[in-house]
Amino acid sequence: MPHATFSTPLGTCAIAWSDAGLTRFLLPDPDRGRSDTEATPPAWVATIIERVRNHLAGDMQDFCDVPFDFGRMPAFNRSVLEATLRVKPGHTASYGEIAAAIGEAPAASRAVGGALGSNPCPLLIPCHRIVAASGNMTGFSGPGGVATKARLLALEGAQLL
Repeated sequence: MPHATFSTPLGTCAIAWSDAGLTRFLLPDPDRGRSDTEATPPAWVATIIERVRNHLAGDMQDFCDVPFDFGRMPAFNRSVLEATLRVKPGHTASYGEIAAAIGEAPAASRAVGGALGSNPCPLLIPCHRIVAASGNMTGFSGPGGVATKARLLALEGAQLL
């Protein structure tokens, strides 16, 4: 799978793609280095990279138009990620609200959290915008955990408790 790393105001990110769309995006990780197998991104991926840089520099971007390759993903996870794409910068939603958006009962909140925990493209598919019904920050699988989630929300101007 072709991939590349690139610098942003918050550190080095990584991105991977297929002919069908993005397959992976990794938030900055201080332990990430460049690899010998990196590819030159096609123009459409280079545009996404520039948008990520802009977003992390404070120029909010909405990535709902990005093509994602969900080909190997379970249908439930795909529906959760598609609903999460509708949560705009500066806003949050609860796990229960995402469950309701995909036609599930509030009891599916935990399964929504599981699907978001396996999000292959955090930031682009904004799982950091999904919080507990109380507004509390809950798990985040990206580097830095909940602290990174709070930092991304603050960057976007979301109202935090």
